[in-house]
Amino acid sequence: MSRLLLETIRCQDGQLDNLHYHQERLMRSRRELLGLQGGIRLEDIHLPGEARQGLFKCRVIYAEKIETVEFLPYLFRPVNSLKLVDCGQLSYSYKFTDRKAIEKLFRLRGRADDVLFLRRGLLTDTSYANIALFDGEKWFTPARPLLAGTRRAALIEAGLLLPDHIHASDLPHFRELRLINAMSRLEDERTVPLNHIFS
Repeated sequence: MSRLLLETIRCQDGQLDNLHYHQERLMRSRRELLGLQGGIRLEDIHLPGEARQGLFKCRVIYAEKIETVEFLPYLFRPVNSLKLVDCGQLSYSYKFTDRKAIEKLFRLRGRADDVLFLRRGLLTDTSYANIALFDGEKWFTPARPLLAGTRRAALIEAGLLLPDHIHASDLPHFRELRLINAMSRLEDERTVPLNHIFS
């Protein structure tokens, strides 16, 4: 069996968020990894009654076909501190269900809530989110993340987020860091204080 892939989709009051970008990534992953075209339409996902009110995480596990779809009530996990961790040659350009390599590095966080990965001296992602950094005027995001998230893609296309090469030494030049992913929008203000990012 092929390695299983995953899409995590925000479902708010019965509405699947950012679906175009999830569909785009799903199609690209299946094409590049499996040589497959079409065949899966995320808009055809059946919404259970309980997911029509409140915030849910929709997990779609797939490869050649959809293996499972589940809707889970969602609560944000607080992240108030990050530890900078070099991720070496770690490659995670496709969203696989297998996260063992990331989980191994996550255990290096010490007393911090999460890790912030460095690759060749440049900031990338935390273990679960892309990052957005505000300099007082504009929002920036690492140009080469480990995983190019769907939320990040939508914000870049809208001109609200600018990709750039950001070194750890650049952090003092910013005023704010926010975590963004399929579940966390920029406006959700999931902020990590910059003085809570440790080497």
